[in-house]
Amino acid sequence: MIRVTIWNEFRHEKTDEAVQQMYPKGIHGQLAELLATDDFTIRTATLDEPEHGLTEEVLAQTDVLVWWGHQAHDEVQDVIIERVQQRVLQGMGLIVLHSGHFSKIFKKLMGTSCDLKWREDQKHCRIWNVKPGHPITEGIGDYFELEQEEMYGEHFDIPAPDELIFISWFPGGEVFRSGCTYQRGNGRIFYFQPGHETYPSYYNKNVQKVLKNAIHWCAPIRAVYPTYGHYQALEEEK
Repeated sequence: MIRVTIWNEFRHEKTDEAVQQMYPKGIHGQLAELLATDDFTIRTATLDEPEHGLTEEVLAQTDVLVWWGHQAHDEVQDVIIERVQQRVLQGMGLIVLHSGHFSKIFKKLMGTSCDLKWREDQKHCRIWNVKPGHPITEGIGDYFELEQEEMYGEHFDIPAPDELIFISWFPGGEVFRSGCTYQRGNGRIFYFQPGHETYPSYYNKNVQKVLKNAIHWCAPIRAVYPTYGHYQALEEEK
């Protein structure tokens, strides 16, 4: 069983009627329900819980952390970000969704501004599979479309991805690197663009398939985290 924690700042759902109607259980609650499989055990955590729900105990019991945030990135405590970063380096997987590109944890792991162009115009999006054969694209065809999605456009200020999985096209002519993988320490990271809070992207079966595939791909492998610092010689000098 892969132990998944879905983190959501859970602010829009409390104040915005359109978001409440789209995700009545909160984005975290809805994702937990939509992603439920016999392969996962899922828990949720939100910003306003003690330690943002990401205690050392919770993170120690998390194989893959899914992160959604938007309007309250700056409210996440730096000590929690340090804690999450350390778990990623040790091998915990991290999936960053949509506006989580601007989260403290993603920017810290990328080392760049992670900025981009954006526009809300309620138009569709075409997501092209540019890495067929990758585990994250299993069951996904050449492309799929979302009936509505917020436009994200290049330039996306991220390091060159280890693997570029998806490229999205928008009717205004923009393109965007919408599915990217990285390795940091022992941990695998996947950024996936769909997920504006007032659009039904997470109800799309292809989006759900990608996320389930990504959880499997991001799950830790059996690798020992290296030791650092002063090190005793293995061989005695003669």
